[in-house]
Amino acid sequence: MSQERLAASLDIDRCSPDEIVRIIQEQDRLVAEAVAGAAARIAEAIEEISVRLAHGGRLVYAGAGTSGRIALLDASEIPPTFGVDPGLVRVLMAGGERAFTQAVEGAEDDAEAAVAAVDEHVGAGDALVGIAASGTTPYTVAAVRRAKETGALTVGVTSTPGSPLARTARIPVVADTGPEVIMGSTRMKSGTAQKLILNTLSTGVMIRLGHVYSNLMIDMPATNEKLRRRAVRMVELAAEVPQDVAARALRDAEGNVKLAAVIAQRNLDRDAARHALAEHHGILREVLGS
Repeated sequence: MSQERLAASLDIDRCSPDEIVRIIQEQDRLVAEAVAGAAARIAEAIEEISVRLAHGGRLVYAGAGTSGRIALLDASEIPPTFGVDPGLVRVLMAGGERAFTQAVEGAEDDAEAAVAAVDEHVGAGDALVGIAASGTTPYTVAAVRRAKETGALTVGVTSTPGSPLARTARIPVVADTGPEVIMGSTRMKSGTAQKLILNTLSTGVMIRLGHVYSNLMIDMPATNEKLRRRAVRMVELAAEVPQDVAARALRDAEGNVKLAAVIAQRNLDRDAARHALAEHHGILREVLGS
């Protein structure tokens, strides 16, 4: 895949800016189709990861270079979007934290470091998602293999069918994006595919765990004025109440959108609303009966 040459971009260094953009965008359009081909596997991964997390497990990403940085981007967005503990999702990066911002020579080849990281941070009840465009990165393949040995759920996200990562993971998610516009630059089509897959995967898991009501981020922490305005609107929509009622409920709930929706719709005080949510394991749809 990434080591093949793309005929359409052989003379890209002689192209005008308009032609460069056209070539890149023509290839980008192929990415969504490749990711769509992995839909069944992504759905399987969402369900299996959700089960693990619902029983106290964690979601762990493992990757090197571009893949690890894309994993970090997804992992860092989950807590502020869905109001979950930052420790619920973590990233094992070849080369450690320093590698998130700079290249660490030889890190992606260090299979022993991957095994050590898994032994320290991954348990049998967790889910580990290994990400590698080539599907051959020693660090990522070793992390997935070791996690599988410990009993953890393993998912492999790659652009290469039949690769070691695809063969090792219990659930292989393969988006065959084909050769890159710039040969070997997996930050492009392969990286875009990874971003789409992880967006869908983590969002799907959070939906299954009850952190979304309808299409509203009802566990989002309202930590600034923009988000506080957004929170009022979400309570207004979820509880189907006027804005002033939503704003008052949100104040009573000390900024907790989910709790405020229960207060507003069922006309309960904060303690009673919290009890109602607890009875339904925090699933707002069950509490609101809609």
